[in-house]
Amino acid sequence: MGGDMIIRVFRATVRDDKIKEFKDFLTKTAVPHVRRQPGLVSVTAGLPRPESPATFCVVMVWESIEALQAFAGEDWEQPHVLPEEDPMVLSRQIDHYDMIGLLS
Repeated sequence: MGGDMIIRVFRATVRDDKIKEFKDFLTKTAVPHVRRQPGLVSVTAGLPRPESPATFCVVMVWESIEALQAFAGEDWEQPHVLPEEDPMVLSRQIDHYDMIGLLS
């Protein structure tokens, strides 16, 4: 595929009483859902650390913007939210980066 790979970094801060529930959702539902998408190169989920105990992250690498758009839709620059996730999450942030190509 001709396009450059794109990195999508999603962060979610969840309600204090939903941390365990969100972890289960992330590992059993959200990550497997993303893994099934065509054009996904990799997905890595990060669990909260003590300094930010309610913030999770997911780092995805897509083979192209087109592949990402096929997954996330026209408004691909916004978070792609599964319905069951919404009541657990206080805030989300999404960022995109062009991947540095391998140096020859």
